[in-house]
Amino acid sequence: MTGSESGREVRIPPGIYEMEDERYEIRLSGSGGQGIIMAAIVLAEAAGVYDLKYVCQTQSYGPEARGGTSKAEVIISNTPIDYPKAIRPDLLLTMNQEACDTYFHDLKTGGLLVVDSTLVRQIPPCRVAAIPFTKIAREEINKEMVANMVALGAVGELSPVISLKGLEQALMARVPRGTEDINRRALNAGIEAAKRFDLQDFPMTATVEEEI
Repeated sequence: MTGSESGREVRIPPGIYEMEDERYEIRLSGSGGQGIIMAAIVLAEAAGVYDLKYVCQTQSYGPEARGGTSKAEVIISNTPIDYPKAIRPDLLLTMNQEACDTYFHDLKTGGLLVVDSTLVRQIPPCRVAAIPFTKIAREEINKEMVANMVALGAVGELSPVISLKGLEQALMARVPRGTEDINRRALNAGIEAAKRFDLQDFPMTATVEEEI
């Protein structure tokens, strides 16, 4: 087997937030160097430590430290988790075209595909939220490397199982000292971009590209 895999599970009694299903699967994907694994760790800690849910986070990546395919998964549940990896993701984030092409077939029927429309131009016919995370990071935050935090904010807003308060708390506890402001701005930029979607009547394909 090439690459590496790691996982950890935090078992904490269910919190006050109710979930329609006992298990909610999120997969974040892109290339090495895009901060996919960091985003997944923050997401898992938001769900487990701050929202008091059962959570399991795993990750895998190719042999290349930078540029190779990278994915990370977060399983969130109100009950103990019996299998630690995503079977059919409820929400799939793809930060480049290769990740989209590779993983969208795994998406659960009726699940949500979230793409970085700066880098993903060929979008499959499914429920899609296309948001230019890299463009937002570059033009609004003036730092392209925080595109993963912009995407994290959007995932938090679009997912029904994560509280935004818990997400910000987890992020602030993880980022290096002195970077809190830029990371908070990036997170909030993603949240605001995702708020333009109405999940009660979500279209087959939606985009905020023209509005950014």
